[in-house]
Amino acid sequence: MKLRQTWRWFGPDDPVTLQDVLQTGAQGIVTALHHVPHGEVWTIEEIQRRKEIIEAKGLTWDVVESVTIHEDIKTRSGRYLHWIDCYKQTLSHLAACGIRIVTYNFMPVNDWTRTSLDHPMRDGSLALYFNWADMAMFDIHLLQRRGAVGDYPASVVAEASRRFEASTPTRREHLANVVMFGIPGERKSTIPEMREKLAAYRDIDRKALRENLAYFLSAIAPVADELGIRLAIHPDDPPYDILGLPRIVRNMDDYQFILDAVPARSNGACFCTGSLGASFDNDLPEMARRIGDKVHFVHLRNVRKDPEGNFYEDDHLGGDVDMYAVLQELLEIQQRKGESIPFRPDHGHQMIDDLKKTTNPGYSCIGRLRGLAELRGLEMGIVRSRGWEG
Repeated sequence: MKLRQTWRWFGPDDPVTLQDVLQTGAQGIVTALHHVPHGEVWTIEEIQRRKEIIEAKGLTWDVVESVTIHEDIKTRSGRYLHWIDCYKQTLSHLAACGIRIVTYNFMPVNDWTRTSLDHPMRDGSLALYFNWADMAMFDIHLLQRRGAVGDYPASVVAEASRRFEASTPTRREHLANVVMFGIPGERKSTIPEMREKLAAYRDIDRKALRENLAYFLSAIAPVADELGIRLAIHPDDPPYDILGLPRIVRNMDDYQFILDAVPARSNGACFCTGSLGASFDNDLPEMARRIGDKVHFVHLRNVRKDPEGNFYEDDHLGGDVDMYAVLQELLEIQQRKGESIPFRPDHGHQMIDDLKKTTNPGYSCIGRLRGLAELRGLEMGIVRSRGWEG
């Protein structure tokens, strides 16, 4: 039995069309209704419309990524009870349309964060990159967050100052836009908006944010159980505190807390090898083994770190993550479960003809196609060597 091969698609405006996806070998689609404002109910009509577009091309909508959690829920303030009710209604509508895996994250304010979307690789392709000095330059000099200097080593603060002094206004604006890039297809934040959002977390530390996540899960997991939906929380990306915000889905201890806090059938993980692999402390094969049957969805990508913790996204079978060992563990889990776990090749280099096109950063076609092909080959080798049915 093999993992189910899926592909992230950002909807009708995605430069990668469903016709393109058919040619990659992917079997299913991972998508979301990005045009619906965060927190608002996804109607059955809107869900069904997207599903029909996908199925008209001979594909299936396998996973939702993501049903975004309103910031009021994360801070447990304002209209958070209203937004939880909306979330439950969206889950009910997804189940009515036959969609049973829902990915989400609990990253406060900012989603995945990078400092460069076009880092040059030796072969001429372009990769996503995270650099602490550039992050500090944004945080200290552009965002001007109070107390930011104390969150970085002195060497990083000094380098951030040097880079700021040497930069042009155009370079500074570009860096700010990259850090606040967010999800393709969704509205981007401005620096004043970012400051306002951060202010809502002034009194929320790691313990409080953990408690807010547990509260949210205790409210929605029983509904998901009843509907037969599996919830898959995505790890923080990067798995470090940034912008003065706590990150609470970074390592095995965090996942153990989440699974133990609400021991529902639906409560599970999205296992992202890139996000988790950006930490020096994470043993990914061991984490996969321990999370076990609670792995509901998988992102496979690779990163390469330097001694300071800066990292770029490497080839899917390159980098610091032992993809062979991780995939072995995931396939073992699948054999025990007796059902395919969906995975997608996450991110990919912008390369070959895609270098001439406007693409969603990390989500160009050819780089992910290469990753999917490599991962399929690795998977087949493991499956055959273990004598499992292919």
